This record gives sequence, structure tokens and C-alpha cells, in this order.
Amino acid sequence: MIRRGMRHLPMIVWLWLLWVLLWGSASRVVLLGGLLVATVVVAAFSLPPVLTGTVPRPLRVARLLVHLMADLVKSGTIVAWQVLRHGGKTSTAIVEVPLSVDSDLLITAVAEVSTMTPGTLVAEIDRRRRRLYVHALPVRDQRDIDRRKSEVRAVERRVVRAVGRGRTARNRSVPGRPEDT
Repeated sequence: MIRRGMRHLPMIVWLWLLWVLLWGSASRVVLLGGLLVATVVVAAFSLPPVLTGTVPRPLRVARLLVHLMADLVKSGTIVAWQVLRHGGKTSTAIVEVPLSVDSDLLITAVAEVSTMTPGTLVAEIDRRRRRLYVHALPVRDQRDIDRRKSEVRAVERRVVRAVGRGRTARNRSVPGRPEDT
């Protein structure tokens, strides 16, 4: 029972924090009530453990957030310039990006962090083939496509380093992707 509770501790903490944020108060009633509600929800519903086999690393999470902020500023500037310069005629593309991770949590995290940066939107996730289809702008040539792929792969590496080991496919072949050497 205690072991099951420990596996679900990240979900309990997340639900509890969400409860407190939604109430907008840190009173004793809200804190205790939120903890009670989060525990009951996790106990009543058979939710999968959130961080199976992963160990969050606070310094790496901080580094991920710093990179995200830098990406937001850089890409926001690029998107604003493209809109001012080209308006609705900005060139775009859907870029297929193979992933190495094989965990729903990590794939979702990579997709979310990639989508947060302006000029990039994950249009589709192919879970079976471990692919993200990213709508990107501006894209003028193959070099821009390759740059977008490498940016998403860099996000993937930072997410894996930040949230733990996760099951990666580095030692397995990914269909349509040359092996990393």
C-alpha cells in the first residue's frame, strides 16, 4: 500500500498543487482539503504512475526552463520579423521529426515544449512510429528543415536529461532514421 502510494506521489502532489492554484488561496482548509481530494482521486481511480522509471533532476529541469525561455525570445523575434516582413506570405512546412524516446510522458513533454516556442506547432504525434509532425515557420529550404529537426531533437535530449532516464531507443533502430554514431 505504501509502495503504491510512493509510486503515485508525483500525481498526488500535482493534483494538490492544481487544487491550491485553482482556489487561489493557501489557507489551512484549502491545503488540507486539496491534499485529501488529491489522495482520494488517486486512490479511487487506477491512474498509472506518472514518472515510471524516471527521476526528475532539479538542475537539469532548471536548465530546460532556461533553454525554453531563450527559445521563446529568439523564436518570438524571428516570428515577429517574418510577420512584419512577409505578412501572410511567410513560408511554412510540416517537418517529420523521428524521436528516440519511447515513453508517452516523454513524447508528450517533447511535444509540449516544442509547441511552446513561437513558429513551431506539433500538428501530429505518431506514437507507433515515434514521430512528431511539426508545423514550422519560416522554412525556405532544406537547411531550415534540418535546423528545425535538430532543434526538436535538442529539446528531446534536454527533456530526457531533465526528467530522468526514460526508455530511449538509442540502441534500437528507428524506422527511417540513420543510427546516431
